[in-house]
Amino acid sequence: MDNMKITSDALLGLISAYGPKLLAALLTLFVGLWAANILVDFIKKLLTRSKVDPSLQTFLSSLFGILFKIMVYITALGVLGVAMTSFVAILASAGLAIGLALSGTLQNFAGGVMILFFKTFKVGDVIEAQGYTGTVQEIQIFVTVLTTVDNKTIIVPNGPLATGTLINYSTQPIRRVDWTFAISYGDDVDQAYAVLKQLIVEDQRILADPEPLYAVGGLTESAVNIVLRVWVTAADYAPVFFRMNEQVYKRFALEGLTIPHPQRLVVLQGSASK
Repeated sequence: MDNMKITSDALLGLISAYGPKLLAALLTLFVGLWAANILVDFIKKLLTRSKVDPSLQTFLSSLFGILFKIMVYITALGVLGVAMTSFVAILASAGLAIGLALSGTLQNFAGGVMILFFKTFKVGDVIEAQGYTGTVQEIQIFVTVLTTVDNKTIIVPNGPLATGTLINYSTQPIRRVDWTFAISYGDDVDQAYAVLKQLIVEDQRILADPEPLYAVGGLTESAVNIVLRVWVTAADYAPVFFRMNEQVYKRFALEGLTIPHPQRLVVLQGSASK
């Protein structure tokens, strides 16, 4: 019984000594995280009103959110009574070890800074990188969020994006569309040119300057390949590409031009009957 009494007294002593500090630390943590979220939302609205680049908005919002939360945790530890000088020293040592262990994450952070500094792409651009193609939705501290044409979300680390090969389809106002159409041997090449020219005139999205190109691109085993190259605005690239394929298929048939398919002559040799 005496031991139980001593234990109870010790527990009550700990509660009376550290209870108020623990409650104060928890209250500081709760209020601090709530205030941090409010501040981040305020910064987002401020950046939006200031018409800051959307790419920079998401990056700065993520950065400030992490910094505010770190400050809240440090303040809560101070309220709890943790000696901050010792804690900072421990934090620095731990930070070094964590930095070495998370070198890839730090590279992604550096990559995000490089992307925003050199402006290789921005929110809304259509890019191709790391084997993926999509529209940039967000540039965060460590990753960039893409949305593909079939509405998939792709998360790509910023490090490889900043240092690897990247194609940005949105930087140039116009793009060239290339086709190769096949006609049969014996068909009139000039007639095929005339059909293609008429289709181009009918599609007002195709630009007159630079001029379209028509040429015989090659002579294969079963077809004459005609190359067609035109220029359109970047937004019209896909619609024009698919529309021309459909129109050529229909119009060539009406004009008596045939689109051949590969053919092989197979000769079967059987053994002579006895």
